[in-house]
Amino acid sequence: MSALVVLPAEGTSIGPLGKIKLPGAVTHEHFSLVEHPVPPHALLAPMHSHTREDEYSFILEGIVTFQIGDEIIHAEAGTLVVKPRNIPHSFWNETDASARVLEIISPAGFEKYFQELALLFQNGGPPEPSQLEALYAKYELKSDNSSIATLGEKYHVHLPGLPPQT
Repeated sequence: MSALVVLPAEGTSIGPLGKIKLPGAVTHEHFSLVEHPVPPHALLAPMHSHTREDEYSFILEGIVTFQIGDEIIHAEAGTLVVKPRNIPHSFWNETDASARVLEIISPAGFEKYFQELALLFQNGGPPEPSQLEALYAKYELKSDNSSIATLGEKYHVHLPGLPPQT
């Protein structure tokens, strides 16, 4: 691999989910980098676990709250949070200010999940549950969608683009 510079505005857009800054194809599938904007009061995902990859979240700006297993972590800019495979986790922004997270995924491959997920939301509404289940299965992702309402109520957050669940 030769030198590579990815400028701030560069990367492959994944819609409101952010940008793939470095796909696995560039790193021989060792890792990928995804930049996620985290709007105020946004839940980025239900509690879920990965069977194939570990994730490392570096907070670029703002404060992001993580739940990893039963542990709650309030991470401010400059913090690195490790989310090992097979451990349920989620993250959200319970503040009134935007945040940004650089997600390091190892090994690479899961960045393609975000591309496929963004496509499912292109019609303006949430995808059919069967579409989500198929996507979860393809990427060996175990998701607890019932946690959306629980986390939303407890931390006053909701999935971006969708109304708060009550």
